[in-house]
Amino acid sequence: MHVVAVLAMDDIVPSDLATPLDIFGRTRLADGRPAYEVRLCAARAEVTTGAFALRVPWRLDALTAADTVIVPGCDNPTTEPDATVLDALRTAAAGGARLASICAGAFVLAAAGLLDGLRATTHWIAAAELARRHPAVDVDPNVLFIDNGQVLTSAGAAAGLDLCLHMVRRDHGTAVAAETARLSVMPLERDGGQAQFIAREQPPPDGTELEPLLHWLTANVHRELTLADIAAHAMVSTRTLNRRFREQTGLTPVAWLQRSRLRRAQYLLETTCHPVEIIAAQVGFGSPAAFREQFRRLVGTSPRAYRRAFGGGAPVPAPGGTMVETAGARSPVLVADGAAPAGHRSQTPRLTR
Repeated sequence: MHVVAVLAMDDIVPSDLATPLDIFGRTRLADGRPAYEVRLCAARAEVTTGAFALRVPWRLDALTAADTVIVPGCDNPTTEPDATVLDALRTAAAGGARLASICAGAFVLAAAGLLDGLRATTHWIAAAELARRHPAVDVDPNVLFIDNGQVLTSAGAAAGLDLCLHMVRRDHGTAVAAETARLSVMPLERDGGQAQFIAREQPPPDGTELEPLLHWLTANVHRELTLADIAAHAMVSTRTLNRRFREQTGLTPVAWLQRSRLRRAQYLLETTCHPVEIIAAQVGFGSPAAFREQFRRLVGTSPRAYRRAFGGGAPVPAPGGTMVETAGARSPVLVADGAAPAGHRSQTPRLTR
């Protein structure tokens, strides 16, 4: 079983710590088996954080035995991590483990030298300090998370959820990630390239904004919809539609629809035996060739290779006997950026929650 080790340090942000424990702990495969074994690790048996202390069952040697290591953020990211922690992270990376940071956890990975030469992100309030302390890191404060392959980083708070679900999708495919997201009651369409802080109009009192339109688009992925078709359904001009989509999803309407089509295609490849040509038509592509090209461009592999990696060959029922749909959960496409790491070492405001 894939082992996920979550690193706990003094002054850890409780929500950052709880996110990977919750997401990876609740993920189940199609047959109901747990997808991960989650281990909480620390340099000592007890970690203090704010109003409570935490008893930790695993020590740092569990990091080097893990398949994935998660580093949550601490309240004061400028505190220098223990040398033993940095050594354990370097050893885990050298052994091939995947490493991921949530929020200010990027400071710890950077202190260990694991972000040198890579693009990385963190909470926007701390991004400038991360760049100042670690000039070898290409800090991007404008995205939710960045996937470099072996090393991943995420922005603050809810972006950690996005990152964890992205890793579940990478490991086990869209259907498993979608069910995990559904259990977590996650929002629509938040992939790694979405901005952390989006300037937008004040939402209407009911807070729905684009959601009815997004549901309509998801239900109509099989149709060859144009921008004019979408604007007509929304009863706005194409210019207004484009502006609202960019403000609220970071994408154009056509790009959002294309990604929705490909998420649906991923689900069908995993859970049916339909030929690729049939699936292309089911998700609104006029030709199988265009479908294959777009799938490879956004997912990073061919439809057939994706099916070999994640396909179960039969529909996967959700609890109660209905089919699991991906419409209300997100399964971000690949956000690969840069190469895997090699083996490095800054005053910023405390991160308020």
